[in-house]
Amino acid sequence: MDGAQTPNTSPVLILLGPPGAGKGTQARMLEERFGFVQLSTGDLLRAAVAAGTDAGRRAKAVMEAGELVSDEIVIAILRDRMAQSDCAQGVILDGFPRTAVQAEALDTLLQETGQKIDAAISLEVEDAAMVTRISGRFTCGGCGEGYHDSFKQPQAMGTCDKCGGTEFKRRADDNAETVASRLEAYHAQTAPLIAYYKAQGALIGINAMGEIDDIARKMTAIVKTATA
Repeated sequence: MDGAQTPNTSPVLILLGPPGAGKGTQARMLEERFGFVQLSTGDLLRAAVAAGTDAGRRAKAVMEAGELVSDEIVIAILRDRMAQSDCAQGVILDGFPRTAVQAEALDTLLQETGQKIDAAISLEVEDAAMVTRISGRFTCGGCGEGYHDSFKQPQAMGTCDKCGGTEFKRRADDNAETVASRLEAYHAQTAPLIAYYKAQGALIGINAMGEIDDIARKMTAIVKTATA
């Protein structure tokens, strides 16, 4: 035996899209449909710190110093997580990479295991509609049921449909000005990433302004084709 590592053919998908585009919802549906594991940077960092892994200890020290965790540490944490058995069916990366530099580091990581980006799916939305969608959100203070000023008011005004509660809350940053600013920052940060994956032939855009189930059907078709 020559000790050569068997290539890992597990699919790797990336979801791109601004806040409110529905990445989390679609990722959960893909998890259920294909057995993929959704990996978000924030969750990975918290889990690695809690588990006390080498990369987790390094990340904890950086965060306690009030500094940003380096790409090198994030990649190390991602490497550890993707090696776990539950990722054998494939992974969905949500929130990473965010820059072309991170994308290059991710490509290097995948080359180590014989993997590649099967598809970078960009959920395309209209900024004006996103401002309306996000800035109108509010939730029941008791059970967390979600509502919206325009799309989903409680059946009885001021009373939660689910638990009957009468206290509601809104996130401080769910206002039109903040949402518009977040969208502008997203486009500026992600534009090079869109170009990066387009150049690789991995970018697939999808209109994410329709119904959730319609978008999910399109996503399923894309994933089946990309991972065939």
